[in-house]
Amino acid sequence: MTGCFLSLPCRVINAGKSSLNEDQACCEVLTVKPRPPASGGSNGGANRTPTSRRRSSLPNGEGLGLRETLEVCEGLTLHYWALFDGHAGSGAAVVAARQLHGHIAQHLQEVLEILRLPGQPPPTCMGEEPLNHHLHLHHLQQQQQQQQHLTPTSQRSLTRAASLRGAAGAPGPSGTPPPQTRFFTEKKVSHESLVVGAIENAFKDMDVQIEKDKGVYNVSGGCTALVVLYLLGKLYVANAGDSRAVIIRSGEVIAMSTEFTPESERQRLQFLAYMHPHLLGNEFTHLEFARRVQKKEVGKRMLYRDFTMSGWAYKSIEEDDLKFPLIYGEGKKARVLATIGVTRGLGDHDLKVHDSNIYIKPFLSCCPEVKVYPLTLYDHGADDVLVLGTDGLWDVLSNQEVAEAVTGFLANCDPDDQHRHDLVMRARGMLKDRGWRISNDRLGSGDDISVYIIPLMYGNTQT
Repeated sequence: MTGCFLSLPCRVINAGKSSLNEDQACCEVLTVKPRPPASGGSNGGANRTPTSRRRSSLPNGEGLGLRETLEVCEGLTLHYWALFDGHAGSGAAVVAARQLHGHIAQHLQEVLEILRLPGQPPPTCMGEEPLNHHLHLHHLQQQQQQQQHLTPTSQRSLTRAASLRGAAGAPGPSGTPPPQTRFFTEKKVSHESLVVGAIENAFKDMDVQIEKDKGVYNVSGGCTALVVLYLLGKLYVANAGDSRAVIIRSGEVIAMSTEFTPESERQRLQFLAYMHPHLLGNEFTHLEFARRVQKKEVGKRMLYRDFTMSGWAYKSIEEDDLKFPLIYGEGKKARVLATIGVTRGLGDHDLKVHDSNIYIKPFLSCCPEVKVYPLTLYDHGADDVLVLGTDGLWDVLSNQEVAEAVTGFLANCDPDDQHRHDLVMRARGMLKDRGWRISNDRLGSGDDISVYIIPLMYGNTQT
């Protein structure tokens, strides 16, 4: 269908670790609509409708005021894809799959009028006219000429006083009021950064909602979140966890996400533990050693790393170093507080270290990393795609292997062709005498696998 984004239906394979599928997916086309004016005597915020949902794969949250409608209204259309990899239960992933896009729409609604004026810089303060830099510069030059006739003492006093109150100067030419003069430095904020901020705040709100819902519903576990928005000619890829997004363009693989693991976020976690040692419950140490310290090694010098270090050094072992390390293990076996292998995501509010009262949540972040890809700046062909996958895919297949698999079957594949399952089946492998095996007799993925393959060529025709 020319002029419309199409993605191969999300393929999800349950590895059998739990009876319910802990991986969840969502794909939506939403229209962010202007906020309706509040009517007198009523609560306008309670009835606001941020989006008009045109296509849905999962039900939305009624509490966010999302209504299905076919009405045509002014607004911004966005395309939304998301993968949620649940752990310790499917509850958080299910809730996030149904609700996160609503939170994003609400935050985009707050800046909708600004986003619809791409040629005008966002105002520093809402309700305030954007600063006209040309008039502002002309007025400053006039003020400088006037101040040349002042004594140094009076000039310093005037500048200091004007700076403190941020006031306007003398009237402009022909008696017209001068443009607002601002002596405080204003940062230049792009429209792109407003979208990024909306996504980041939506993730935070989603995490708070999961915590509140736990008091009413059985929202189990936590989940990673990988979200893609297409809005105003750009792809926004937000990742909180160890899922991955890559763009395959003309055979080149472009990484669009960073995986957040105990190893990749070691210094952040160590610094947090250093600043708040009570979070370790007197059972863990924030230091990392080359191997587990033994009591007989007290007084000896061993390789270690602190939060200030990317390299290694030696330190004398003390009694306190015998505690279990905050981060232990390597690669996929690395764990925070001997419990969890991801450091960003949603949920996990009740997660504790086994047989203790030490909470894991303070070390976990719901903040996503958002990367932006200017889709309309490139001419994309039929083989250029964005691949989203949970870690079950990437644990056994490299970026290049995924690119080769996608390029090999996509050109001759229609939505009903079973070859669309080829990528996940390459990661799962074939059941043999020694378990599931992939190419070169390597062990197949033992994790849940979820994948989106999103063609990029239609982005050039979107408005």
